Amino acid sequence: MTTYAQRVQPPVFAVEKISIPEVRSVMLKNGIPVFLIDAGTEEILRMEFIFNAGQVKEEKPLVSSTCNMMLSEGSEKYTSEELNRLLDFYGVFLNQSAERDNAGIVLFLLNKHFEKVLEFSKEILLNPVFPSKELDALMKKRHQWFVVNREKTQNISIDKFFESVFGKSHPYGHQPEDKDFESITPGILSDFHRKYYSPANMAIMISGRINEDILDMLDTFYGDLPIIKENIHSPSAVPVSENLKKVHIRKEGAVQTSIRIGSMTINKKHPDYTGLKVLDTMLGGYFGSRLMKNIREDKGYTYGISSSLTSLSLSGYKVISTDVGQKYLQKTINEIYAEIRKLQEIPASLDEMNVVKNYMSGELLRMFDGPFALAETFKSVWELGLDFGYYNLLTEKIRTIQPDEIRWLAQTYYKTDDLFEITAGSE
Repeated sequence: MTTYAQRVQPPVFAVEKISIPEVRSVMLKNGIPVFLIDAGTEEILRMEFIFNAGQVKEEKPLVSSTCNMMLSEGSEKYTSEELNRLLDFYGVFLNQSAERDNAGIVLFLLNKHFEKVLEFSKEILLNPVFPSKELDALMKKRHQWFVVNREKTQNISIDKFFESVFGKSHPYGHQPEDKDFESITPGILSDFHRKYYSPANMAIMISGRINEDILDMLDTFYGDLPIIKENIHSPSAVPVSENLKKVHIRKEGAVQTSIRIGSMTINKKHPDYTGLKVLDTMLGGYFGSRLMKNIREDKGYTYGISSSLTSLSLSGYKVISTDVGQKYLQKTINEIYAEIRKLQEIPASLDEMNVVKNYMSGELLRMFDGPFALAETFKSVWELGLDFGYYNLLTEKIRTIQPDEIRWLAQTYYKTDDLFEITAGSE
């Protein structure tokens, strides 16, 4: 006779406090800030160079992202082919990114190659030449991507959402047009690079197995660079939303209709943000959320629906996103607003609160799991002038928040008259 051991669920323990490694903050000889996170046991590093050179600094669309993408297409010392061979030879993974607030590069490397990687990373960052041939090829490819993506209702709706929420004239909201892909020149990129990819506008973050000689080598390559402050473009402090709250973009032949509902909101610097993060998770921030249970599981209107809360340097935004068949469009929108009203009117049960708290606590632990995750987590608060102390506040809020506070937050930050409702589909 076969016997089976009884399966017992392991106990669940609340996260009281997260053990966060110290972030060592130092300055190079010329004042460039360096942040070191000594974690991990392998001889590998994640090194990131961050510049205040994101979309928010653009005076016309595509400049920030194109400048960043062209950094590895040739420098004063190396051609693009030579740079690619160096990356391959030293086993370096290079990731370039330009986001709304910042831009830069991330390099993953072995410690033993640190000095050599510093040498050619300096060429990539500070001495690009923006060759015309490579720029023309890139812009043709980007325009092709743009044309293809413009056919997708998901992209149409989210682009219109940002335009509506932040305003057409603000860098957070302006969207590229066909003509913009033909107007980017090497001169425009060189001017943007000179203003924003300067030592005075740079920070360095390194995580992994930190050796004692790292700072000396950083000073050798970057510590003697001149720090020259320039008067550079700054956008208006507060983006201004469009007046039209409900917009439908007709896309003939679309199989599904994309829905984006949300608005501008507070960012991590606001004391209510940690509580709002709990509310967002409950509403649509995980697979067991209210929106998923109602609109996916109970009604079957969509395969997936989510809500998200994002911080930017000048603002923040919240958005509910889903795609549905045309016949379910209005029913889905009605259910979204119904779930918001329930949060405003009916206190959440303690059982639901505990599930959300346990989920968020687990996600927090994951964010601090390993040197590379630590670097990403630190960057997300450092960009707003905060530090890891923010996560202690979030941990405490997750532990202590009560149903009445959830209701108050929903009443304060989810006023339906303030929400933009953007849809894109066939009718």
